[in-house]
Amino acid sequence: MVIDMNESQIRTLGQVRAFLDGTLAVEFKPLAEDGARYRHIYDVLWRFGYHGLKRAERGWVLQYLRATCGFSRAHLTRLVAQVLQGEALAKHYVAPAQAFARRFTDADILLLARIDRQFGTLSGPGTAHLLRRAYSVYGDARYERLATISVSHLYNLRHSYRYSTERIVHTKPRSVAVAIGVRKAPAPGGRPGFIRIDSVHQGDLDGVKGVYHINAVDCLTQWQVVGSCPRITEEFMLPLLQAMFAQFPFLILGFHADNGGEYINHHVAKMLGKLHIELTKSRPRTSNDNALAETKNGAVVRKMFGYAHIAQEHAVRINAFNRLHLNPLLNLHRPCLFATEIADPHKPGRIRKVYRHSDVMTPLEKLATVPDAAAFLRTGISLKTLQEQAHEKTDLQAATDLNRAREKLFTCIRQVA
Repeated sequence: MVIDMNESQIRTLGQVRAFLDGTLAVEFKPLAEDGARYRHIYDVLWRFGYHGLKRAERGWVLQYLRATCGFSRAHLTRLVAQVLQGEALAKHYVAPAQAFARRFTDADILLLARIDRQFGTLSGPGTAHLLRRAYSVYGDARYERLATISVSHLYNLRHSYRYSTERIVHTKPRSVAVAIGVRKAPAPGGRPGFIRIDSVHQGDLDGVKGVYHINAVDCLTQWQVVGSCPRITEEFMLPLLQAMFAQFPFLILGFHADNGGEYINHHVAKMLGKLHIELTKSRPRTSNDNALAETKNGAVVRKMFGYAHIAQEHAVRINAFNRLHLNPLLNLHRPCLFATEIADPHKPGRIRKVYRHSDVMTPLEKLATVPDAAAFLRTGISLKTLQEQAHEKTDLQAATDLNRAREKLFTCIRQVA
């Protein structure tokens, strides 16, 4: 529903919540006169019976008043307290007799608002560039002062009350989003099978995309599987993910990704649902949610394949190299650091992570330390067979074979290029 400034149609707390959540679209200009704003505060407090509301409900009404009358939270709280005490609201402040001279006038602010309205409120530098062009290129004398404005002061003018009375405030209805995945960090609880996954792109060349590497790491054991595909579309991602799952010796219980569309989509969610795998995704402003995969991107994938462009046509060959050489080395022969969490004696409640020499082991060795590890393994796989596979080559032999295969791979790539 869209209404004009006759906001008296909002008469229930449910409508207030809808307005604050953005599901109720409201178009209005903030009230320009203090007297009108004071009357508006009286009317809203009386309409909702503010004195009889619960604390949370009072908070909704205060947020509504801030949005509709433009006062700061602190000033609005003082005004509401005055109303509850039976005091009359009146303007007690006036402009000083000898005020500082204003460099930018109300007319300048109106011109800025007009530019922002026509261009959709560009960034500060972009708007400042338009103002300079209006005066220096097109010779419009009205923009003479605005042509010299700094970006920081441009934002000051945008935050001014005169600007807010000119610009229309428009809250669009929010589309109903279909939640895919749970926004939380993986919680293995001492169990293998909770993987973190991320994509690594192998560069562009003249606008042509390169091959994509998919990097999946188990949270507990750091068992790592790297796959490659030409494009991160449904056609290539679903078969590759299934093939990567099969390379883990244990059942996959959790699948954590960032918010990339190659993972957070209905096709991947449907596949994971059939396999009874929990799909989680990173939380905003919490960079550690997928830190393990991000670390392995640089320490493993970039060290192995570099940053240069590799054409998509080599994806099948690279994926075979990953399956036959890279992944066995990472999990059977390459040691990883595992953190031990201890309480910080100097800061109560804080947990520190320390990396001890005794905690360095390969992912297979870490898997062997998991209590009742056999219960998590896939059918037909045992710790004994994995350990026998690891002892077929020494660590040095496995690394030597990997480097030879890598050199052969890049020789083929260079010949085709």
